[in-house]
Amino acid sequence: MQTNLADFIKGTPAGDEAESILRACVHCGFCTATCPTYQLLGDELDGPRGRIYLIKQVLEGAPVTASTQLHLDRCLTCRNCESTCPSGVRYGRLADIGRHVVEQRVRRKLPDRIRRWVLKEGLSHKALFTPALRAGQLLRPLLPTTLQDKLPPLRLAQTWPSQKHARSMLVLDGCVQPGLAPNVNAAAARVFDALGVQLFAAAQAGCCGAVRFHMNDQQGGLAHMRRNIDAWWPHVQQVEAIVMTASGCGSTVKDYGHLLAHDPAYADKAARISALTKDLSEVLLAFEPELVKLAGSADTREPVAYHPPCSLQHGQQVRGKVEAMLKALGVDVRLCADAHLCCGSAGTYSLLQPELALQLRDRKLENLAETGAARVVSANVGCIGHLQSGTETPVEHWIELVDRLVARPAKPA
Repeated sequence: MQTNLADFIKGTPAGDEAESILRACVHCGFCTATCPTYQLLGDELDGPRGRIYLIKQVLEGAPVTASTQLHLDRCLTCRNCESTCPSGVRYGRLADIGRHVVEQRVRRKLPDRIRRWVLKEGLSHKALFTPALRAGQLLRPLLPTTLQDKLPPLRLAQTWPSQKHARSMLVLDGCVQPGLAPNVNAAAARVFDALGVQLFAAAQAGCCGAVRFHMNDQQGGLAHMRRNIDAWWPHVQQVEAIVMTASGCGSTVKDYGHLLAHDPAYADKAARISALTKDLSEVLLAFEPELVKLAGSADTREPVAYHPPCSLQHGQQVRGKVEAMLKALGVDVRLCADAHLCCGSAGTYSLLQPELALQLRDRKLENLAETGAARVVSANVGCIGHLQSGTETPVEHWIELVDRLVARPAKPA
């Protein structure tokens, strides 16, 4: 694709990156076939190829309108198109660059600005989010159905192991997971404890930065990233990995090195942090023989449907590891027909684009139900909450299932 970037962005780091991405696109349209919003809306501008053209026009100085902003807002940034693209177009980064420019050119209506400010501030600080969530859960029966659907039932964390081990790894608490699913990290810590590894969180680490960055407050997002790097840096020499139990956070933290590459004070540290960062499935797969021994084996466990989050399979390009581990532990794990497609959660997307998000959720739940599974597991807190809001079937993090298997090993048949 030929480009002629406007002076306002030409020669800048963002401009150079966008130009490289744009020139890789060959207009083949393979991405359109796997785009969830194109499948729902049937509009070329609501698919990756059309959005790439829109961003190209914006970066070349064409007028920017509310319509441009709407089509970019409706993108899930699921990055399924990146997995499909034969040319390796890094659409997710291009979308971030294009949205940031559009945000500066098109002033949103006041209700939208308020809603986005509340989400940025409320979701990215667990000290604000968790108390607000608890208040909502307490008052849940009195709230309208639309709000009740956004409030999952109260989940409590079980015991965090206190035993010290020679081997250690960091884990990120994040911003919303401590409130929505506090047992996830505790379950991971218990599993690692059984393997002789200590899992601990750095007190000053918080939101990975994705909430702000992907809502076009990129400087705010980068500030969160620098804070996490500062919190983790004293532990870098002693830990084997920084473990991510939320794949959305993992996708972002693995990108710290790239996003902060032009910051002389943080570039090297960010690259080191990204290199240390692993999804939970990547780390635990190396312990598979020990886990099998701890959990025992059985072929009679209830069938479980696994929903691989987009941030894991497309963002991190990590596939097959969770399913392989669960199968090794004797679990009858099943994937649904559209396992490669987004469930509609996509960070704040389900709150900002509820109509599209609910359509995607309901379609995903129908396909998951067709697997015949009695339980759904996933690897990202957003997907878990979004899916659970539309079904009575239990939805949880896969590590909670592994934790139960390790704690109560199956009896030999």
